[in-house]
Amino acid sequence: MTIEGDYSLFAHLETVYLGCMARRSLIMRNVAEVVEAARGKQIFYFPARHDHWLVQTGDGWSAHVAGAIGVSTDAQASWWGGRGIGTVPHGLIAAYGGDTVKAAALFADRFHGEMNITVLVDFENDSIKTALAVAEALGPKLWGVRLDTSEQLVDRSLIDEMGSFTPVGVNPQLVEKVRRALDQAGFQDVRIVASGGFNATRINEFEALAVPVDAYGVGSSLIRGQNDFTADVVLLEGRPCAKVGRTYSPNPRMERVE
Repeated sequence: MTIEGDYSLFAHLETVYLGCMARRSLIMRNVAEVVEAARGKQIFYFPARHDHWLVQTGDGWSAHVAGAIGVSTDAQASWWGGRGIGTVPHGLIAAYGGDTVKAAALFADRFHGEMNITVLVDFENDSIKTALAVAEALGPKLWGVRLDTSEQLVDRSLIDEMGSFTPVGVNPQLVEKVRRALDQAGFQDVRIVASGGFNATRINEFEALAVPVDAYGVGSSLIRGQNDFTADVVLLEGRPCAKVGRTYSPNPRMERVE
């Protein structure tokens, strides 16, 4: 970007526009990478709790422009008049004594019709059992189940299969077992959302293996990375004037804005 004019009129804005460009383009790039990796599958933008709340509006807009299907807070969706989306959270399940089915049923009674009902099923670290119980209880109200097993835990369904693969967290074998169990029980329409430490590289690995994930929830990786911008005076009244190492660089892609 080239800014021309009386320097005294915009010098004080340098930190403002550089910070906006750096932050928003970082979010856009990161989201675009996971959207491309997911090959058309939905990406839910879930990093709100990892950063200061005042950045949510602009971050949410950047994620939306880059292709994220949903954002997790109303603030993130406010610039296009949308609403945040979410899943039945661990906190609500804990509030009902660890009873995922009860929490999910009450959540669905309140919000079915307003949003897709997606339920976390890893509270007891038994994703297959919990997913089947939730699907049976909610029936057609259930849009999907979300696998979010900690990267320090092995889901109970995999205990007898450890040895030939990395069993911790949300892994391809766990997703496949949950998908198979849901299908065999007649819940073919229940979708699987995978979350917990996902980034573009990990999504690419899952897609290359054709893991039956319907959507990915991606959090902190979308606001991480290096994306620096600087500004320099490079011309003075049309003549080159810049510190050593910096120079005016014409760019034919730029469009004039007044």
